[in-house]
Amino acid sequence: MFASILLIYLVLLVGPSYAGIYRWEDENGVIHFTNCPRDPKFKLYIRESKDDVGGEEKRASVPPVRDQTQFDSLIEESSRKHNVDFALVKAIIKAESGFNPMAVSKKGARGLMQLMPATAQRMNVGNIFNPRENIDGGVRYFRYLLSLFNEDLRLSLAAYNAGENIVSELRSIPPYRETVDYVRKVLNYYQSYKS
Repeated sequence: MFASILLIYLVLLVGPSYAGIYRWEDENGVIHFTNCPRDPKFKLYIRESKDDVGGEEKRASVPPVRDQTQFDSLIEESSRKHNVDFALVKAIIKAESGFNPMAVSKKGARGLMQLMPATAQRMNVGNIFNPRENIDGGVRYFRYLLSLFNEDLRLSLAAYNAGENIVSELRSIPPYRETVDYVRKVLNYYQSYKS
């Protein structure tokens, strides 16, 4: 009886608990992330708050960056290096993360350009939350998409959002509301940044 009361008391005292993202770098320098660490080598990397659970797509519990010019020099550097319009890269970042370098989507996309871990690895991004590495990897990936889709901006944006395989298969913007809205949003931001 006493044990039952103690257990109930502890549950009420602690209240709801929230997980987070755990990180571990192995001996080869490969960074692993999980939300269910089963090995003590994983250490808490990003704490999930109650505001991150459920509902619409949530970002990491870090306030968004208000200064939209903070990353301009990094955007300029990567844009020039990979031959992608500065205003376009800035529009993608605004649509993807709202200039929050610590943004994490419920699908697992991370950082300013919301790179999925597999894409980040493919683009040789070591630290997905490092603004310079994230922007460079995102711009390099977008340059690849532009080449893949013969410089078709709309298809490249759709592929950035929905995945290159589905866009390659359909040869058009997939009929997903999220992707259609995403392409429209980025193009609107692009026009405003160009002017």
